[in-house]
Amino acid sequence: QLYRKLEKDSSFLRRLENVYAQFEEYMDAKSPRMFTHLGNPDYGQPAPPHTSPDDYKIAYFSMEYGLHTSLKIYSGGLGILAGDYLKEASDKNVPMVGVGLLYRYGYFTQKFTLNGAQIAQYDEQDFTQIPAQPVRDHNNEWQTIMVAMPGRNVYVRIWRVNVGRTELYLLDTDFEANIPEDRSITHQLYGGSWENRLKQELILGTGGIRALRKLGIEADIYHCNEGHAAFIGLERIREYVAHHNLSFAEALEVTRASSLFTTHTPVPAGHDAFDETLLRTYISHYPDRLKTTWDELMKLGKVNFNDPNEKFSMSHLACNCSQEVNGVSWLHGEISRDMFKDLWAGYYPEESHIGYVTNGVHYETWTSGAWKELLDPLFGADFKNHNYDKKCFEKVYEINDEKVWDVRSKLRGRLVKEICYRFGINKELNYYSPSQLVEIRETLNENALTIGFARRFATYKRAHLLFKNLERLNDIINKQNMPVQFVFAGKAHPNDKPGQDLIKMIIEISKRPEFLGKIVFLQNYDIRIARKMIQGVDIWLNTPTRPLEASGTSGEKAVMNGIMNLSVLDGWWVEGYRENAGWALPMESAYEDSNSQDELDAETLYSIIENEIVPAFYERDKNGLPKSWIDMIKNTIAKVASNFTTHRMLQDYQDRFYGKLCQRHLDLVSS
Repeated sequence: QLYRKLEKDSSFLRRLENVYAQFEEYMDAKSPRMFTHLGNPDYGQPAPPHTSPDDYKIAYFSMEYGLHTSLKIYSGGLGILAGDYLKEASDKNVPMVGVGLLYRYGYFTQKFTLNGAQIAQYDEQDFTQIPAQPVRDHNNEWQTIMVAMPGRNVYVRIWRVNVGRTELYLLDTDFEANIPEDRSITHQLYGGSWENRLKQELILGTGGIRALRKLGIEADIYHCNEGHAAFIGLERIREYVAHHNLSFAEALEVTRASSLFTTHTPVPAGHDAFDETLLRTYISHYPDRLKTTWDELMKLGKVNFNDPNEKFSMSHLACNCSQEVNGVSWLHGEISRDMFKDLWAGYYPEESHIGYVTNGVHYETWTSGAWKELLDPLFGADFKNHNYDKKCFEKVYEINDEKVWDVRSKLRGRLVKEICYRFGINKELNYYSPSQLVEIRETLNENALTIGFARRFATYKRAHLLFKNLERLNDIINKQNMPVQFVFAGKAHPNDKPGQDLIKMIIEISKRPEFLGKIVFLQNYDIRIARKMIQGVDIWLNTPTRPLEASGTSGEKAVMNGIMNLSVLDGWWVEGYRENAGWALPMESAYEDSNSQDELDAETLYSIIENEIVPAFYERDKNGLPKSWIDMIKNTIAKVASNFTTHRMLQDYQDRFYGKLCQRHLDLVSS
């Protein structure tokens, strides 16, 4: 009925035609340097080889991609980062192709019991209703590849998602050619046993390279986004051994010359590692194919290959198969040098070649339409064409204060309306009672200082910090004429009981009479909720244990909308913090004892909110404007946001890694 109504709505149809015209103009500008055979159903012709270090093509591998809520192949920051990166490659006409997995159930849908306990519900994706299409050959046959598993072959279908001008290929085992246990390989993102995780990573790495070859795609640079895809290194070595008659050592060097590994995890326990006995079950045939020994193969993933109890690290494999390695912030680069120091015996961590590129976010995705309407005309034509100097962000200072405050107030109002809509009485939301939902909707205030906290609920992110002293928190929230409200959202991994307990605690606290409608928890955090929150709150709160935040990008999304961060100096905020453009908790710990440090940080947090943030927000001039607050909004966009876009991030990868990798590979293969 809605569709039939829209078909007769002339205003809507004009807007639709305008959007489509803009899209066609965008696609028509696709550079001939992109993978020119993409979109052609007659695959199989390889892309022409590069002839210079400035003419390279990139294959980007990631376990997850956060592109849109309609495609459930992401869980959190890693996936959103990968999705933003492909979008930026499209915008800048950088020849890049993405490879990932298409999950039947994806990551879980979050629901809660009446007492706030998280329930993980897996909803099946209808592949006919998602923006992915089968890749077919000139005979209209679905393109598939094969990966050997113990005693059988697993067949893998290839799908394509058009990310603007960039192609993303997704692999899927859930069809009738496979036995049930193999069909389930691509059911859940990060789901199942460690054995299933190994099978997923074999499909992504080994299968991903074979899929590209099936489609005639020969890249010059292979970018492994986290260790999940590290098997791309072994498969490329096999290609050089089988097709170019190279020795294992020669093939390894050629593979390394064109490979980049980006690590995202500052904690050794966060890197995937597998028992050697499990690997023998699945890849015992690899040494023969690679013309090497089992011990030599194990050396790629283990520091001590003679130790049967040491697990085979996928991150170590990625490091050993890549000439270049990088962390995702300056601080994370430093930590990664220390974490991987045992791989290069005889060198100090500070002598390591491991570099960094600080993550960024896709401006067009995360910046609200209201801000873009103000800023884009000022930023100029070069900004629209993605060939700009970041100094254009300083144009925000030319906008008058009334317009800035109007935008921020409207976006906060939209967030409050969205929360009230979501908290309508319905059977899907039962962790608040009907009477509590009514009071929440009546209490939420479009004009109150609003602080947001949304991310994966792991214990190191310290969501509990704000609640160390509830009496103090009550004084801050319920101060007469200067109210403060908090919006929380996020998922805990189904196996992370402490993370789930944190969520439950926050929900329980939010039901207390003094906090009802002033602290709320939103169910099933996803891209839609994220956009509303990072555009609508006034402050973005982040309180990780130092130095466990590799980068973090949620705060970067917030600054695109003039939202100040209140964060620990960790991850990207070490580089991003500017005076009068946000607030920072110290980078160095004062106590070795975590409880003492938490207590100190909580008191610092309360003090900053109560004595600096609240007064600045509510202090108004004769025109009713918070002048100092508006100045900080402008500083945030001009001095912080300008440095943390994927535009800058992709340029850094090109300048620091892609160019020299391509040159090195060109020199090696031509010698």
